[in-house]
Amino acid sequence: MKFKSYIIAAAACLAFSSCSDDFMKDMKNYESTTPEAYNYYSGALGRLADLYMLSLPYNTGYDWQVPSSGSADDQSKCTEEYSGFGAFVNPQNELTAISNTNGVPDYFQGVANKIRQSVWGRIRDINDVIAGVSGSTLTEEQKSELLGQAYFLRAWSYYMLFKWYGGVPIITKVLNPVPGAGTPRSTTKETYDFIMEDLDTSVAMLKACTENGGWPVTEYGRPTMATALALKGRLMVLYASPLFNRTNDKTRWTDAYNFFTEAIPEINKCGNNLAYEGNPGSNASNWAKMFIEELSTEGIWFAQYNDIATGGTPDYAKNNGWENGIRPSNSFGGGGKTPSAAMIDLFPMKDGKRPASYNSYTVLNPSDIPYKRDLPFLDRDPRFYRTFAFPGVCWAFEGDAINAEKHYPYSGKDYQLWNYVWYTKAEDRNNIESGDTYGPDGLLGNAKGMYVRKGTDDLHVNPAYRYAYSQGNGFKFSATPNMEIRYAEVLLNYAEAACQAGHPDVAVEQIKKVRSRVGYTGDCGLQANLSSNEAACMAAILYERQIEFAYEGKRFDDLRRWMLFDGGQGSVAGAPATWKLTGWGGNTCNYLGFAPLNGTRRENMEFRVQEKYNGGLGGDKWGSDGSNPDPLKDVERPAAIDYRQDLEPQLQTLSEWYQTYLERATKKGDSYNSDHVQLYMDYRPNYYFPGLSYGAMTANPTLEQTIGWGDVAKGGAPGTFDPLAE
Repeated sequence: MKFKSYIIAAAACLAFSSCSDDFMKDMKNYESTTPEAYNYYSGALGRLADLYMLSLPYNTGYDWQVPSSGSADDQSKCTEEYSGFGAFVNPQNELTAISNTNGVPDYFQGVANKIRQSVWGRIRDINDVIAGVSGSTLTEEQKSELLGQAYFLRAWSYYMLFKWYGGVPIITKVLNPVPGAGTPRSTTKETYDFIMEDLDTSVAMLKACTENGGWPVTEYGRPTMATALALKGRLMVLYASPLFNRTNDKTRWTDAYNFFTEAIPEINKCGNNLAYEGNPGSNASNWAKMFIEELSTEGIWFAQYNDIATGGTPDYAKNNGWENGIRPSNSFGGGGKTPSAAMIDLFPMKDGKRPASYNSYTVLNPSDIPYKRDLPFLDRDPRFYRTFAFPGVCWAFEGDAINAEKHYPYSGKDYQLWNYVWYTKAEDRNNIESGDTYGPDGLLGNAKGMYVRKGTDDLHVNPAYRYAYSQGNGFKFSATPNMEIRYAEVLLNYAEAACQAGHPDVAVEQIKKVRSRVGYTGDCGLQANLSSNEAACMAAILYERQIEFAYEGKRFDDLRRWMLFDGGQGSVAGAPATWKLTGWGGNTCNYLGFAPLNGTRRENMEFRVQEKYNGGLGGDKWGSDGSNPDPLKDVERPAAIDYRQDLEPQLQTLSEWYQTYLERATKKGDSYNSDHVQLYMDYRPNYYFPGLSYGAMTANPTLEQTIGWGDVAKGGAPGTFDPLAE
């Protein structure tokens, strides 16, 4: 790992300028430097800018670098959100650390021989900045401003390691590579304390420059005192959760509760609060709007993007691919993301309670509102309509998608999604494994049964759209930000700590704040016994997180830290008795009334043309004479749902049309084996603490492997590192 040696001249470094995008533009590659550069504020600022290139929660494609993005990635496909077995739940491929075949995902190392793609390369660069700024001739005020950010970025980098592995090597200096040398793994408690110390240092250094409303607009996006406090709270709740706290040591929860009580007012000083609190807008439109706003008070740790085309532009061009990814193909989007039917069916009803048919979190009272499985859009939580798209909804955008050749009939302002399907052969109607389905309006074989809509830049919500649309590029050039930590998470982390520390009334108040933001009033649909029943209170918090943070990449971490794949019942070979879960009645699933995910499947769903209309059959393409393959081509559709208008009468009209022409059908989600037998999720007990991968162990043979995984450096012998030992 070598840097080129030349000084970054002041003139070559970009200083802060006049618009909020300029901070993002400054994030060029300034890794090549010498210690003297740190004596210039511009030089130190350039080096810090490079750290942001490596650390901001962009969707980079490197799993070690950023958390789950909420896309159908390996982690999200291990949750209820998507079907299709992610690596950790695939019953046919048991993960191993002694081979690259079915190798355990590597969140520890990244690419060992490329510093820009290496976990430890990032930490090395951060340590270089900390040392360089600390030893520079800059003013103390300048040092605090820069170091406060660097210490946060180091804490963030170590948090990303800690949540997977517990104890990891703690490296605080720039080390020169020495063959055969290595830094051993510190204990989990030592690693936890190290991250906490870095966060405390960051808070102290950033307090003066961010406690009066955060950074100026020109530097918006840098971590503030609030960012460090929010990450500290997340870390404390993680450490108190069953994954790391098998005996349910209440002091960890009490410490977290006391921390949040003091920290939240400090977070508010930085300008962060619940965006649009008390102002849900039309059908939770303001809740939807906060995801696409550049200067939202909700965002605490996030990545900014721009709408500049990447080809031939400077290296600061960053485009958020989410909007393009979720938009249907007939709007020239990327084709859409398919939510599982399980996720659709588990969303609360409009009274805030779980559907009676959802047999998880059974300590929570079911809704008295009947759940009509064939009409899943009726009577749902306001967030349902902003999270999913189904046949017969408006999904407006700025641009013209009309294309006669491709039979795309809508301009952006008038875009309606009609994604019902039909088959070309009768035998496919009852063959769940058949992919032979086709949709109208030019969707044809690209139709999804349902679409993820969460976080969309909907023109009906945001007239000041943040993408540069064209038929050639669709929504590729989108500038919507990506919020990794937002204020609602702070409140629900606080609720979790309060519940487990014996303050359920405080916990309930936090849930109410989150729910009232989308239009709930009074008790916000929460049952009365949450203040007296710890398990029900905890179930309500986890259920709320599942809804509020759907498709934001949070669910896998919640399932893992609460051990909800099996309730913590599995045993790991070689693990000591301290690994046995004794808190929460010895089974977190029983405690919460939660059906373990192990042994379940996730299917998808679609709405197909009823058989009475030409057998539910149509064509797979438009005819050369312009003939439409849609069996409902001559049927008048109702007006698509416009969320700016009163919802109930529109939904009733749409439901009548569904009942006349469509029916719900199950579409294959999780895999079948070669004999066409259904397969089921299988998260093995040793996965709760993944082993160091084959590549990481061969590159670092002195490291101790985690219990439950083979050590390739020792001929496959069982690992000995205990993540639960302090």
